[in-house]
Amino acid sequence: ITKMAEGVPTPQRDPPQGMEPFDRGALSEEQQSKLNQFKVQTRLGNERYLREHPEISCMVSGFLSDVLERKPENIREYAAEYFRNPELPDKVRKEVVAQEEKKRIAAQAKKRL
Repeated sequence: ITKMAEGVPTPQRDPPQGMEPFDRGALSEEQQSKLNQFKVQTRLGNERYLREHPEISCMVSGFLSDVLERKPENIREYAAEYFRNPELPDKVRKEVVAQEEKKRIAAQAKKRL
């Protein structure tokens, strides 16, 4: 990243695909700083939430595994069916318990070393 005359970083790459081009002068330095702080705080909050709710990771990884295995033609329809499945809550609970058990065993093994 190089600095523009106003002190605002200038991206050295193209914007991500599907996004508008960078508008280098849209925000003041103070606004950019506040936006960056907001992004960091949001990311930290999201990470904390995901750590507190391991069932989310179980649902997403289970869904992705099924999609990659079955390769459905209509992914939206498949997703709707997957998440409406009345057996999903039990499946997720069992997976969360299994993951917690793996973590417990790993922690015990680490203590022994």
